[in-house]
Amino acid sequence: MEPTAIVCAYSPVGTAALEGLLAAGIRVLALYTYPQGPDESWFEAPEALARPCGIPVHHAADFNADAVFEHLQALRPDFLFSFYFREMIQARFLELPRLGAYNLHGSLLPRYRGRAPLNWVLVNGETETGLTLHAMTPRPDDGDLVAQSRLPIAWDETALSLTLRAAEAARDLVRTAIPGLVAGTAPRIAQKTLGASTYFGGRKPEDSRLSFGLTAREAFNQIRAVADPWPNAFLETEAGRLKVPWALPTALPCPVGHFRETPEGAVVGFAEGALRLIALRRGTLRSERPTEHAAWLRHLGIPEAR
Repeated sequence: MEPTAIVCAYSPVGTAALEGLLAAGIRVLALYTYPQGPDESWFEAPEALARPCGIPVHHAADFNADAVFEHLQALRPDFLFSFYFREMIQARFLELPRLGAYNLHGSLLPRYRGRAPLNWVLVNGETETGLTLHAMTPRPDDGDLVAQSRLPIAWDETALSLTLRAAEAARDLVRTAIPGLVAGTAPRIAQKTLGASTYFGGRKPEDSRLSFGLTAREAFNQIRAVADPWPNAFLETEAGRLKVPWALPTALPCPVGHFRETPEGAVVGFAEGALRLIALRRGTLRSERPTEHAAWLRHLGIPEAR
């Protein structure tokens, strides 16, 4: 008989991981997921993959509710998988599957436990990250490692490009890990044997403020960590806020806390360098015109260097 699973999944990584699971011959008894928001149309949600495959789809207001537990208990799955699911799954659920409960996390554990790891590695200027499939415990991102996939990070990598690459890696990682999990031969590596762990919490909009105390490299990292379709880093004064969908490091000089209008575009000075603005957003308006950028920066009250 085919091994069976309950899958809890969301995001493009969750969709790709579900594809890998199906390709490995797992019969999915139910998918627990979330309705796709209007600002999330840039990716195919797991639900769009599941429904044509005849997989029952559930949107539970509280996955840990008794009714959900009783439903899973009645299904008697071999596996429980969490692929970029938003909720911590209670310990009682982890005891239900005969062959174990496993989570896919967006970092090379034990580093970058917690929320938004793909964004945090960009903020921190890391040159490598990856994905980890690990056994679930009641503690977040805890449990023995079963498989990992490493992803180099390009200097101009964005949250979008890294997420899409992680999705491709997730499909292969899950597909190749399943046979060992079914046979009981998959490796189990205790996280404590891999060095110190690090933890990062969820990101808030204010975390993406571009202060002039940042170095140009730090500001660039903030920008690429929340580039479109994320909400964007921003410059803000008492006169208002400008979002910065994209900018690039430049050798053009500009004093800290000032901007300069150049033939190559508007340049903003940070500590230890400057950034050349590629796109700005003011309210609902988006512009890639350097002269408009300069006008918006003047309106914001940022001093102009001559």
